[in-house]
Amino acid sequence: MDRPLMYLAHFGFRERPFSNTPDPRFVYLGHRHEEALAHLLYGVHEHGGFVQLTGEIGTGKTTVCRLLLDRLPAGIDVALILNPVLTPEELLAALCDELGAAYEGPAPSRKALVDALYRHLLAAHAGQRRTVLIVDEAQNLTVEALEQLRLLTNLETDKQKLLQIILIGQPELTALLDRAELRQLAQRITARYHLQPFGEAETCAYVRHRLGLAGGSRDLFEPAALREVHRLAKGVPRLINVICDRALLGAYGQRRPRVDRHTVRTAAREVLGARTGTRARHAAVAAAVAVLVGVVTATALTTAVPALRARLAGVSPTAAGPAEGSADGDRVAAAPAAVSATAPATSGAPLPPALADVLAEVGPQADRAAAFASLFERWRLQPRAWSNPCEAAASIGLQCLGGGGGWAKLRRLDLPAALPFGGPEGSEQWAALVALEGNRATLAVGGRALTVSVDEIDVLWDGRFEALWQPPPIGADEVSPGSRGKPVVWLKQRLDALAGSAHPVASDLYDDRLRARVLAFQRDHALAADGIAGVETLARLGSLIDQRIPSLSRAGR
Repeated sequence: MDRPLMYLAHFGFRERPFSNTPDPRFVYLGHRHEEALAHLLYGVHEHGGFVQLTGEIGTGKTTVCRLLLDRLPAGIDVALILNPVLTPEELLAALCDELGAAYEGPAPSRKALVDALYRHLLAAHAGQRRTVLIVDEAQNLTVEALEQLRLLTNLETDKQKLLQIILIGQPELTALLDRAELRQLAQRITARYHLQPFGEAETCAYVRHRLGLAGGSRDLFEPAALREVHRLAKGVPRLINVICDRALLGAYGQRRPRVDRHTVRTAAREVLGARTGTRARHAAVAAAVAVLVGVVTATALTTAVPALRARLAGVSPTAAGPAEGSADGDRVAAAPAAVSATAPATSGAPLPPALADVLAEVGPQADRAAAFASLFERWRLQPRAWSNPCEAAASIGLQCLGGGGGWAKLRRLDLPAALPFGGPEGSEQWAALVALEGNRATLAVGGRALTVSVDEIDVLWDGRFEALWQPPPIGADEVSPGSRGKPVVWLKQRLDALAGSAHPVASDLYDDRLRARVLAFQRDHALAADGIAGVETLARLGSLIDQRIPSLSRAGR
């Protein structure tokens, strides 16, 4: 039995917790990944132009790409260009091949390829389908190829553009697009996001998340060891995996029950190599690794293309990492060195975080009832004696709105919410999220208030929440195209009020014009753009119009 498999039995794992191969069961999304995904989804719904995602090597760009593909609505065709080191003609031919757009001859002209693509896009549009092109490693595109992509966004009907283009790449992509000759393309970027590495709290949560999913103890790494992992990996998921995997092997070899800081340092030296003292060597290593990781990433994505075609059921925050079981140890060790050579050192903050301290002090008082009591207080409503929060909410004209979705959904709803945290021996503690501004969140915990970073919350929180919302007085929590009556009139009046206009509603029919207005509202507020005024849309619309409804973003104003 090889040593990695032996450490599985030693620590009680069912499988390796830190494999760099894609596995949807191990997906962990920090709030930065959620925000990146929200930006991309918003850009896609803009119907044309460019969307840009950048990030350093190993930060999870491939993960966000896969999540985007998985969450795109039905009726969208996706073309993937994984190796963009192509001439404009080769790029056009590759796009036609991806979409199945037929062209004649082995070496067609650029015009013939564009004509073939235009015919295909028009046919897709006639069939109520949209087309999205995703270019990975886009920093390798030439200026001429980028200009050709810009020209493709001129393919349009009278009402909308026919092609949406998503550029994914390393930070060099931003510098490339800043060039004067590409200013017209830069002006067509409707959404852009730079994906940052994990913060320390996210690194800790990520490690614990994977340990637990693999069947082991979430506390297998000592707090000081977790801080050391973050310091050495700089919050880069791929490097975290490499260091933690080697640290587990080292702890097994020493027959230790837990991984300590010294073991992490030793593991990092083994996989990252010795630190060099000259900038010249750092630059050489970084250049070599950039080429190497590009090859590894392209290989991993090429392997994943069939799954992507099937709506990408698989997701992993380290999807572009080196293959599990690679015999090339130097290749695994080289990738982290490039990042460590350039990233600033991060000092270790004390663990556990302040939130964990407060939860420990408050104990059983931080329960669901206390969290909902804080929510009722924010609504300035107080139900009579109650035991079930949602029944109490219904008695005063509110409803519970629950589920998952993490920070992205909470920011969309902009409503105070009750958050559950895992406690000892499977118990749960609760806090009320009453304000959210940027990376800072204000919580009410068992009658106490504290403001912490969202990273700190992520260590203990799995993304679930329960919020309160006020249903409109229309006897329905969904208004859909084709419907008639008072709900439609109410919806039109609220959209008019939001737009600052007030005039009599001429029709009570949910027609195409109203659907277009609802779609525009949903896109403006990063909601699921389906043209149906459901719970999330109605809740967001209500909170924007009625300033008496509590808001996370307006809490301090």
